[in-house]
Amino acid sequence: MAGLLFVVSGPSAAGKGTICKRVLAETDLELSVSATTRKPRPGEEHGKEYYFLTEEEFVQTIENNGFVEHVINFGCRYGTLVKDVEERLARGKDLILEIDVQGGYLVRDVFPDAILIFLVPPTPEELERRIRNRGTEDEESIQNRLQTARREVKCLKDYDYLVINDDLDVAVEETKAVIQAERCRVTEDKYIQVTDIFKES
Repeated sequence: MAGLLFVVSGPSAAGKGTICKRVLAETDLELSVSATTRKPRPGEEHGKEYYFLTEEEFVQTIENNGFVEHVINFGCRYGTLVKDVEERLARGKDLILEIDVQGGYLVRDVFPDAILIFLVPPTPEELERRIRNRGTEDEESIQNRLQTARREVKCLKDYDYLVINDDLDVAVEETKAVIQAERCRVTEDKYIQVTDIFKES
C-alpha cells in the first residue's frame, strides 16, 4: 500500500521544525525535505533541513515541473520536490512535510489524501516572544510575520487536525496520536486486503 503524507503547517515560530524533529526521532516516519533559496541558518545542512538552491537552480526546477508546490515567502523561494515525495510514497513510506499554510493548500491539490495538521502557539503574545527570541529578525520582519500569522490562522477550517503547541511534550504526543489514528483508518486497500484474508474458502 502507498504511504501516507502528513503535512504540518502553521505560522512562523509555531514550533513546526521542533515538533517534526521529535516525531521523526520517535516514529518511523520520514521527512520530506523542502528546497529553498534562503541562506542556511547556523547548523543547517544541505539535504537535511532543506535543499539550499540558488535562484537559477530553483527557477530551472520550476520550468521542469519539479515541484509539488512552490511559493515566495518573506522574499525567499520554498518548494517541495515532486520526485522526492512520489518515490517514497510509492515505496510505502509514510512522510511528514513541514510547510507553510499556503504550501499546505497546494500540496493537497496534488495529493488529495494528504493529512493536514495545523500547529499554533497558545497565544499571539507567545508567538511574538518566540519570534523575538530567535534573534534573527529585524522589527519590520517581526511585524510582517505576526501579521501573516493572523491571516494564516483563518485557514484552520480547511485543515484536518489542530495541535496547540503550549507544552512541547504534549504537542508531540498529540501529533503522534494523529499519525497513529490515520494509520488505523479503514481505506479501500485495507478493506480489500483484510476481507480477502478472511473470505470463505
